[in-house]
Amino acid sequence: MDNNYEIERKFLIDLPEIDLLDVRRFFEIHQTYLNKGKNGSQRRVRMITENGAVTYFYTEKIFYSPVVRKEDESEISGTEYKKLLADADLSHKPILKTRYVFNYLDQHFEMDIYPFSGKYAILELELKNERQEIYFPDTINVVKEVTGDNRYSNASLADAGGFPEITD
Repeated sequence: MDNNYEIERKFLIDLPEIDLLDVRRFFEIHQTYLNKGKNGSQRRVRMITENGAVTYFYTEKIFYSPVVRKEDESEISGTEYKKLLADADLSHKPILKTRYVFNYLDQHFEMDIYPFSGKYAILELELKNERQEIYFPDTINVVKEVTGDNRYSNASLADAGGFPEITD
């Protein structure tokens, strides 16, 4: 697989004590979905604030399965970001989140915390292959795997203003 392909699994977790994780970085993300691309791709722009510095990114994704997708992402200028915002998909609200990046047993985790929940977070892990075993820190309580569950996509969470009711 080339470098533009991601194999990723996603989990709903109880909000952990962040101080107990080996956090390497954290930053604020303001994400806006754009109208679909010519090939049906999902398009978005992000404004990321880390340590007071602001950067902007444009991303296009094509989903091949719930776990595998092709992602093309590039850093853009603030001017390009503002220009792309004019093509925002108004059927989706922008989403705000704080991302915490940490490592555990040579695994690179990304945990997103949303302002609408003081109880849950989303934990993602990029894998080397679809069958890779995952090891979670003891401080992480997985409520359930939500890979492929569109109710837990950022777009759905933003539109709903919160997590779906936990039923299973």
